[in-house]
Amino acid sequence: MSSNSLRGFNCKNEELPLVCEFVATSLERDQPLFNNYSPLFNVAYVDGFKAKIMAVEELVNPASETLALKLINEHSYSILDEMIGSINHLEGYISLAGKNVPVSPTDFGLTTLRKSARSRDIENVLSQLRTVNKTIAKYRTELNEAGLTDALVANFTDAVTLLSSDKKEGYKIISNRAALVQNNMGLLNELNDQMGSICDIGKILFKQTDKAKLKDYTFAQLMKKVRHTEKPDEAKPTEPTDQAAADEAK
Repeated sequence: MSSNSLRGFNCKNEELPLVCEFVATSLERDQPLFNNYSPLFNVAYVDGFKAKIMAVEELVNPASETLALKLINEHSYSILDEMIGSINHLEGYISLAGKNVPVSPTDFGLTTLRKSARSRDIENVLSQLRTVNKTIAKYRTELNEAGLTDALVANFTDAVTLLSSDKKEGYKIISNRAALVQNNMGLLNELNDQMGSICDIGKILFKQTDKAKLKDYTFAQLMKKVRHTEKPDEAKPTEPTDQAAADEAK
């Protein structure tokens, strides 16, 4: 197969094996009807289709890399969760410093940093941390007099290093996988073509006889099922879309 094969399907790479799994389930159920229509659709054909699905699934969603990304995310999220306490402590020192630090927590960058940490927006957290660290450095003497410790300062500076490292490692994994998938795009296209052939015959068999089964071989209907199935896993309660008010977020 060509390493430069063009993408020949209209869904995400990781969605393709999911769509095909639905088709494979329907094909197994209806295999006698397919086989009666054409001897090509025998048990070996079904098994071969399922084996190809597994190969593509491992290519686009390898278990080892999925686990590695999960661990990276968990590490980043733990840093963000711990950051809330550090933000609250720093706000306390700003308040104790009074007029010696003529900057509000909002202007200091802490309000936005807290919101970004709670919503696990790492890009924005890194951006806000740079602002916060510069402002800490500017008023370091005054804040030290109010009780600011080196350990608390390190929580903010270390977070930049750790989160940046996690981000780079995650990007490296995703980038390498994307390149590998692209180099094997022919395999994905072959699977998509086979699925298309199965769906074409499914439509012939059921268009006039079984509207329910017809949906099982209609791409638009299959994509609705895939995206409905994925939705609960993609939803992240720790990543709210509505930002809480500053006082509620503390």
